[in-house]
Amino acid sequence: MVNYRKYISSVAVLASGFFLAQSTVSTVLYSQAYDNQKNSLNLPSPVTSIAERTVLSAKELVDINVNTMMADPVLKNAEWGFVVYDPKTKKVISSYNENTPLVPASTTKLLTTETALNLLGENYRWMTQLEYSGTIDETGTLNGNLYLIGSGDPSLGTNKAGAWSYRDIISDFMGGLSREGIRKVNGDIIIQTALFKGNITRLPENVVWLENNNYYLPVGTTREINPANEKLIMKKSGLVSDKKYFYMSPYANQMVYADKYEGDGILTTKIPDAPAYLANTLRTTLVKSGIGVTGKVTPKMTDATPESRKLVSAYKSPTLGDIVFYTNQHSDNSLAEALLKTVGFQKMGDQTSESGRIVVTSHLKDENFDMMGLNYMDGSGLSRSNNVTPISQVKFLTSLMDEKYYKTYFTSLPVGGQSGTLKRMFIGTGNGQVFAKTGTLNKVKTLAGYLKTNSGKTLVFSLMVNNYSGSVDMVKKRMEKILEPALDL
Repeated sequence: MVNYRKYISSVAVLASGFFLAQSTVSTVLYSQAYDNQKNSLNLPSPVTSIAERTVLSAKELVDINVNTMMADPVLKNAEWGFVVYDPKTKKVISSYNENTPLVPASTTKLLTTETALNLLGENYRWMTQLEYSGTIDETGTLNGNLYLIGSGDPSLGTNKAGAWSYRDIISDFMGGLSREGIRKVNGDIIIQTALFKGNITRLPENVVWLENNNYYLPVGTTREINPANEKLIMKKSGLVSDKKYFYMSPYANQMVYADKYEGDGILTTKIPDAPAYLANTLRTTLVKSGIGVTGKVTPKMTDATPESRKLVSAYKSPTLGDIVFYTNQHSDNSLAEALLKTVGFQKMGDQTSESGRIVVTSHLKDENFDMMGLNYMDGSGLSRSNNVTPISQVKFLTSLMDEKYYKTYFTSLPVGGQSGTLKRMFIGTGNGQVFAKTGTLNKVKTLAGYLKTNSGKTLVFSLMVNNYSGSVDMVKKRMEKILEPALDL
């Protein structure tokens, strides 16, 4: 917690030695004239004069900026917490409400992606294989079945993180069938993905469907929709509404408007069924290419007496390191939820979100994560029931600096002014020095990660704001102001 009493002597020095600094510092320390001295962006006026910067240390400047923000109109009624931490000394440099549990939004992905890297390894890949059973006669007819064997690849056909498109995968499969001399399939195309036994999942508690005209839900119907382009956008000419929320119903196939969601909190929806889309596309391509298929596309999750099969072709996903990079750079909700299900399956044998949550929280306990105030509800941060404290985030991020996959993890974070979801923040001061995961929900803005100081040190920070006033852009400006003097630490 910030202690401001020790700054009285610094202010006294300013008052006696630098006349111009006197009025500015008194403003910082709650002058009544403060509210009349905001600039055109309604930003507070922390320490700005050369005299102040000469006398006050970088730590004092950080603390005074935090102190100023407490009275700022945008933040004064908000719940927010901040901490900047030195990973070498293992000490807090400056903090405010660092032990308060707050909604972390997409900074939740920091926990999800690290757990995946830790348990699976950064070189882990998902495999999607094409196999066949039976025999091929002299006419090139396969008297047997084609098998599409999936492993839960979250990037399948999406082009994300360097993943192949469905067209590329199908082309590779067709080449494999040609090499085998198959000109007709007298059988079915069987989808076998034991990893995901069903495609109905219960949504996490208090999940956000859509806010401020952005569709956040990482799931939806795949009926006649290519998951690679699945955005669930509907356009109607002349449509006017003053409602705050809308979502595309996977069941009614229509746009729904509401001031707030008034359901009973129990929602189910379909997760994208990429293997089914791939199998149906393969069948269509075979037929169009003159290779007849007498049977149909059918799922077969378990097989007590499996047929003898031969491998035709195998597609490898991008590495987990690549997937994590894309997930954190783009704050991709669907990939994050898929990673949650994957770690659940690898450790507990089933693909449910609940198993994933158990695995992640168990891993965090094993890594001595500060569980006080933690409520981990989903992999992406869409649930408003997620909670974490700023101090636990920075200690967690600090602990990762000795891990063998730290470089991969660190590189996955957006860079201030340069990449990902931070490209439009820290365009001036802090450009290329802030490496952090962002989080955004309605009236929630968060930021957690690392910063490189002007002297070359690496510090760890967390800044979470809940229930602020004004716009998200106003909060982002204040976040930049709070962190700006920390670059001189």
